[in-house]
Amino acid sequence: MTMHVAGIGTALPEHHLTQTDAVELHARFCRIDDARARTLRALYRRSGIEARRSVLLTRCDGPLELRQSFYPPAAHEEDRGPATEARMRAYARHAPPLAQTAAARALERAGISGNEVTHLVTVSCTGFVSPGVDAALIEGLGLPRSVERTNVGFMGCHGALNGLRVAKSFVDGDAAAVPLVCAVELCTLHFAYGWDPEMLVANALFADGAAALVGRASGVATGPPAWRIAATGTLLMDGSAEAMTWRVGDHGFRMTLSAEVPVLIETHLRDWLQGWLAGQGLGLDDVASWAVHPGGPRILGAVERALGLTREETAPARAVLAECGNMSSPTILFILDRMHSAGAPAPCVALAFGPGLVVEATLFL
Repeated sequence: MTMHVAGIGTALPEHHLTQTDAVELHARFCRIDDARARTLRALYRRSGIEARRSVLLTRCDGPLELRQSFYPPAAHEEDRGPATEARMRAYARHAPPLAQTAAARALERAGISGNEVTHLVTVSCTGFVSPGVDAALIEGLGLPRSVERTNVGFMGCHGALNGLRVAKSFVDGDAAAVPLVCAVELCTLHFAYGWDPEMLVANALFADGAAALVGRASGVATGPPAWRIAATGTLLMDGSAEAMTWRVGDHGFRMTLSAEVPVLIETHLRDWLQGWLAGQGLGLDDVASWAVHPGGPRILGAVERALGLTREETAPARAVLAECGNMSSPTILFILDRMHSAGAPAPCVALAFGPGLVVEATLFL
């Protein structure tokens, strides 16, 4: 039995910040000098992002310092901002309602009521709380108290594809299964103060968002033809353990992103993907559309070079990056939603990268 995509829903925080304003706010409350501020502005300009959303924003206009109150101005050069405990309290407050909005939209688009859901898969790498988002979804959406729960935690930007693999396994084993996958990330809770080379890129790229997907067995799915998940694959790239990391620190979670990431993608992706696709009876030229997680412009460029893709083929990824920033795990579902709604042709391959360095792939037919 194969799982079809019955419906996808997405949700963003109410307020946004343009990338131009974001870099000015960063420079001001982190006490960055003029020379470094110029470097920072160049980094933000090259991000490919126009605006980002955050649950911490309380307004979209007015003086920058008054648009949020969670991050106080740095008191001194060694100030690293709110402690992780405070950031996790904010996660517990803001993550559940954002996730619920996305999941409710997915259920509505699928034409499925909450009490029909048999399995709930939650995905997140930006916060820890228990009872967690899964319990909040059960309460808020009226899911059965007996719904079987699985949490995919701390896997980074490819986490939603891991969640789809879990959901597919439920449908493979039981044609009556109706899994709901919900990914929510509040990346802006982990803003790093000061001039921290390891975190500057993360500060410039990441944003908040949530997305959900409902699946049904192919023989049960109703409505117009929908993509089905035909296969999933994964590769932990050799010699990549420190290329991308995501670790808990005293003042938020810390990401390291090596300049070697694009090199590793160009070195390993094509050969592995060709072998994986061959196992599905396909070649690279048979893939009609590509959903590529936009980790950043350099990662998108590396994928294009590795696979011989054009900017037109990665345009949906670039559009989501520009409009929403990198929301970590929900981002790939935002891209798939746009492509599926626009009638993108199948076979479609979704690709996302995460700490390890790991590539996850999902084939839709």
